[in-house]
Amino acid sequence: MASDVERPRISNVGKGGESSGEIGSVQEPLLQNECNDREEFSVVSTILPFLFPALGGLLYGYDIGATSSATISIQSHTSSGISWYDLSSVEVGLTTSGSLYGALIGSILAFNVADFLGRRRELILSSVVYLVGALLTALAPTFVLMVIGRFIYGIGIGLAMHAAPMYIAETAPSQIRGLLISLKEFFIVLGMLVGYIAGSLLVDTVAGWRYMYGVSFPLSLIMGFGMWWLPASPRWILLRAIQGKGDAQALRKTAIDCLCQLRGEAIGDSSPQKVDEILFELSHLREAQDATIAEMFQGKCLKALIIGGGLVLFQQITGQPSVLYYAATIFQSAGFSAASDATKVSVLLGLLKLIMTGVAVLVVDRLGRRPLLLGGVSGITISLFLLGSYYTYLGDVPALAVVALLVYVGCYQLSFGPIGWLMISEIFPLRLRGKALGIAVLINFGANALVTFAFSPLKELLGAGILFFIFGGIAILSLIFIFFIIPETKGLTLEEIEAKLL
Repeated sequence: MASDVERPRISNVGKGGESSGEIGSVQEPLLQNECNDREEFSVVSTILPFLFPALGGLLYGYDIGATSSATISIQSHTSSGISWYDLSSVEVGLTTSGSLYGALIGSILAFNVADFLGRRRELILSSVVYLVGALLTALAPTFVLMVIGRFIYGIGIGLAMHAAPMYIAETAPSQIRGLLISLKEFFIVLGMLVGYIAGSLLVDTVAGWRYMYGVSFPLSLIMGFGMWWLPASPRWILLRAIQGKGDAQALRKTAIDCLCQLRGEAIGDSSPQKVDEILFELSHLREAQDATIAEMFQGKCLKALIIGGGLVLFQQITGQPSVLYYAATIFQSAGFSAASDATKVSVLLGLLKLIMTGVAVLVVDRLGRRPLLLGGVSGITISLFLLGSYYTYLGDVPALAVVALLVYVGCYQLSFGPIGWLMISEIFPLRLRGKALGIAVLINFGANALVTFAFSPLKELLGAGILFFIFGGIAILSLIFIFFIIPETKGLTLEEIEAKLL
C-alpha cells in the first residue's frame, strides 16, 4: 500500500504558492497562466509519441478494409485453401462482425483497467492482443478457431481505440493536440485503404485471406515495441502523485523525465516548471480522490459524458455503416462499369476518405472543432435527404445518388470521423478520463453494432428511401445537439477545458 502524500506539498509547488480547496478558486491558476498557453516543443520529438499509438488505429482500419475481401476469399471453393469454405449467412456474419463483438468486450475491459495500467501499458497490452488475434485468425485450421481469433483481435481494437486517443491527448502540446488526434483518424482511414488494396491484390490468391489477416502481425510487433520504448503519460503519473499512489517527489521526477523525452530539447530547463503548473492545476481541480461509478453520472463528468457520448452516438446513428453498404449499387446504377467489382468501389471511397480526413487534420487547430462539425454535418444532412429522394422519387437520376454518396463520405470525414474521437479524448476530467472514455468507446461500438444489425430488417420493413429520410432526420437532431451542447476546445490545455467548459 502506497503511503499517503501530503496534499499541501503537492499543491504548493505551483507559481502561485497557495493551496486552496475552495470551489471558487478552481479557475484561478488557469487564468493566471493563460499567457503561457503556448508550450515549447520539438516537432521531431512529437512524431513517435503519436505514431506508435496511431498504429492501433491503423490496425483497426486495416481489419475493416481487409475483411471485405477476406470473406470473399474464404468462401471461394477454388482459392480458399480450406474444406469449410461453404459458410452460411450466419457464419459470414460472425466472420465480419467477430471483431466488433470483441471491441465491445475490449471497451468494457478498458473501463476497469485503464487507470490501473495507465495509457502506455494499456497500449502495450492491446498490441499483444492484436498479435495473438492476428496469428490465430491467419493460421486457424477450423472455422471456430478463426472466429475466436477475430474476437480476440477485436478486444485489441477496443483497448487501442480507448487508450490511443488518451495517450496522444495527454502527451501532445496543446497547439497541435487537435491535429495529432485527428491524424489518428487519418491512420484509421489509411488502414482501411491499405486493407482494401491488400484485399484486391490477394483475393484470387490461394488462401489469400490468411495473408490478409497475417499482415497485422508485424504491425502489432512494431506497435508493441514502440510503446515499450515511449514514456508514460506525465499527466497520468502526476494524477497518481495527487492521489497518493506513490512517493510524490519520485513521481514528480519521473513526470519531468517523461515530459523532457516527449518535448525534446526545445523544452530546455522549463520542464520542472511545467510539471509543477500541472500539479498545481490538478490540485485546484479536485483530482485527489479516486473516481467512483456514481461520479461518472454527476456534475462535470455527466456534462462531459453528454458531450462525448452524444457525439459518438450521433456519429453512428446518422447511418454511416448503412450508406457505405449501398456504394457499389449506386455506382453501378450510374453506369460505372468498374463498380461491378465492389473492391474497386471500396478503394475509390477509401481514397476520398483519406483526402478529406487529411483536410480536416490540416484545419482543425485553425478553424476549431465546432465549425468543422456544423459544416460537415450540414453536408451529411443534405446528402441523406438526397439519397432518400433518389430511392423514393428520383430513381431515374442516378447521378444525384453518386453526388450524394460522395458528399456524405467527404463531409463525414471532415466532421464526425476525426472530431468525434478528438472530443472524447480531451473533454473528460483527468481522474475520470479512463472510465469515462471507456463508456464513450462502448457507446461508439455499441451504436455501430445496433445500426449494422438493424439495417437489413428496417430496409425490408420501410424501404431504403424512408430509411435514409429517417437518418436525415437524426442528422438534423445532431446539428441541434452540436449547436447548443458541443463547446469549442481549440487552443485550450486539458486542464483549461476542465476548468472553463465543464
